[in-house]
Amino acid sequence: MSPTLLNAATVGKRGEVIVDGITCDFSGTRVLHETDLAVQAGEFFTLLGPSGSGKTTLLRIIAGLIDFTSGSVAIDGSDVTHLPTQQRDIGFVFQNYALFPHLTVAQNIAFGLKIRKVRGTALAKRVDEMLELTELGALRDRHPSQLSGGQQQRVALGRALAQRPRVLLLDEPLGALDRRLRQDLGSEIRRVQQESETTAIYVTHDQEEAYILSDRMGVMEAGYIRQVGAPRDVYSAPNSDFVANFLGETNSFVAEVVGQSRSGTQVRTGEFVVTATEGPTLGIGSACTLSARPEQIRLSPSVETAPVGYEAVARVTITDARFFGQTIRVRLADERGSYLVDLDSAEAIPEVGTPAVMSVRARSAVLLPIP
Repeated sequence: MSPTLLNAATVGKRGEVIVDGITCDFSGTRVLHETDLAVQAGEFFTLLGPSGSGKTTLLRIIAGLIDFTSGSVAIDGSDVTHLPTQQRDIGFVFQNYALFPHLTVAQNIAFGLKIRKVRGTALAKRVDEMLELTELGALRDRHPSQLSGGQQQRVALGRALAQRPRVLLLDEPLGALDRRLRQDLGSEIRRVQQESETTAIYVTHDQEEAYILSDRMGVMEAGYIRQVGAPRDVYSAPNSDFVANFLGETNSFVAEVVGQSRSGTQVRTGEFVVTATEGPTLGIGSACTLSARPEQIRLSPSVETAPVGYEAVARVTITDARFFGQTIRVRLADERGSYLVDLDSAEAIPEVGTPAVMSVRARSAVLLPIP
């Protein structure tokens, strides 16, 4: 959508970002293909993907930090394509935080405000507001070397928000922290973003971070945004084999479309027919892949004893079963491949070598085109 076509209601929002037809080449190699993206004002949007997918490149294009080949960027309906970074009214949090080691917490937060010539009581008031928002008031006189990684991250966040930016850009700011701290600080980032009513665009390769933080997310691969949507929607209804596998474990079955009905598309996999309710519209006889998440599958000794509300999908043999705390992780195989099922931890742990029938929850399997 071109920035010039935004309607009046859209233009009136604060922090809306429109990327229109952006492409980017490095040394003759295309690293970002023609890309369109609309981030709504006030939302937390995550760019998720593996290394080299183009997510950081896109973030830095929005920030005005790198040149690109074609396309445009608009913020709140105004074309900022040719504006320098300092005129785009954005805040940026880098992966290494980029704090000034010789300045205190309060002085780091105040730095950008001083550049903008904020002085006196206005400066002191805004710094105090940021210290309260990031819960750093007791640490205001410490230097970065006296802070933990999580505390440094909050200083960087406070400094970026102090100038009341329209858009906050975050480039994997939790990447250097351990898993538990990433979860805690991710929640803090989300709280601060909501309380400050700032649009946030966040880059990560960590699926859990994306699930916890995002209103919506865009999954990237090889310079393309493959799918955009709410985390639960993208996880439950991936539109490709890449998205299905990148967002978590999934079981894939070679299948063929055999019918259509109001309840969904009927596909045959081996001796069984399963109803899939998501995915592309494919004609009868079309080859496809049936994708089913481990938590959507149950095991039974036979087809007749499959749980109510489930459809048999494969006859398998249990190859491994281990207790994982909240779940029992079971690995299975047949002549077509291997599979994974997560059972409730209250169930008995299946014995290796036991035959079983895999059944998928009715209308939870996703139909995917074959690449």
